[in-house]
Amino acid sequence: MKFLVLALFVAGAYACGRPTYPPIISRVVGGDDVRQHSWPWQVSLQYQSGSSFYHTCGGTLISDQWVVTAAHCIGSRTYRVYLGKHNLNINSESGSIAISPGKIIVHPKWDSYRILNDIALIKLATPVKLSDSIKPACLPTAGEVLPHNAPCYVTGWGRLWTGGPLADVLQQALLPVVDYATCSRSDWWGNLVTTNMICAGGDGNLASCNGDSGGPLNCQNPDGSWDVHGVVSFGSSMGCNYPKKPSVFTRVSAYSSWMNDVMTSN
Repeated sequence: MKFLVLALFVAGAYACGRPTYPPIISRVVGGDDVRQHSWPWQVSLQYQSGSSFYHTCGGTLISDQWVVTAAHCIGSRTYRVYLGKHNLNINSESGSIAISPGKIIVHPKWDSYRILNDIALIKLATPVKLSDSIKPACLPTAGEVLPHNAPCYVTGWGRLWTGGPLADVLQQALLPVVDYATCSRSDWWGNLVTTNMICAGGDGNLASCNGDSGGPLNCQNPDGSWDVHGVVSFGSSMGCNYPKKPSVFTRVSAYSSWMNDVMTSN
């Protein structure tokens, strides 16, 4: 799968998962403003209300024309995908561009009641020109499962704390992976999580929050490139950073075949 998507944009001379401006990361500090353009695949999915657009979810650019996000982010609204953004309060940032969706394909087995198959693909109306501020993430190997405590980072403009304001500047937070055996314990998420999901965090301090939905769980490969292993799906109603209720992501590597089929047939 990684190689298929690479083929879609190799002509643009931009390899996947390699920012021109690498993120400033730490294994002990999170919840910080990001270095500008250090996560160049992060997108802001925005909906139209009146004559204005407003951030609703995140997403991840995975080729010059495809974005992956969460199914629960998609409704009957008019959307646009904003790429290359850093500060949502600045209307025209250098290196950013808003593009309308050409197609939106929600997973056919999306179950909003049990929050299953929470994944969707957006085909941009026109391919985006890749640049230092807009690059695709890599996709993981089909079926790949990360080990317990693998260091990954969630990024997004979600609420800074439970009930708080949305972030103006893109945020990043270290969320170590919690393996399925732990996350499915009765005092964690129990049977609400499946093996098609990834749990990350759960320390009671750092988590994804409202507004981060659809955005990436970024995990670095030994060669330095970054894969999008997860799509922000859900968290605890008791609070975004409730202990033993880690952020839950749709596991991208479980949907490689579906993504491949959608992108090659559309």
